[in-house]
Amino acid sequence: MSTELLTESEIAEAVATLPDWTRTGSTLTRTLEAGSFLSGIELVGAVAELAEAADHHPDIDIRWRKITFALSTHSAGGLTRLDVSLAHEIDRLAPRFS
Repeated sequence: MSTELLTESEIAEAVATLPDWTRTGSTLTRTLEAGSFLSGIELVGAVAELAEAADHHPDIDIRWRKITFALSTHSAGGLTRLDVSLAHEIDRLAPRFS
């Protein structure tokens, strides 16, 4: 998958398909609340497997049952299709852990 930076219009289109995500500068962020602390850790594990397979790793903050994922392609200096793809994958996984 491409690590070329997305244009502003491509970012706007992507954000429109990710209603639970917030864009701040060159980062997409979403905070989820898991059903329990253990469920949250299991969600992090599931995302970690996807991230490792894609060689694209999010910043993750865990606060009890609240997990915040921050996506940005640091090597490219901003948002790429890798970030959008991983955001959609996190959205797909999230309901299993709430």
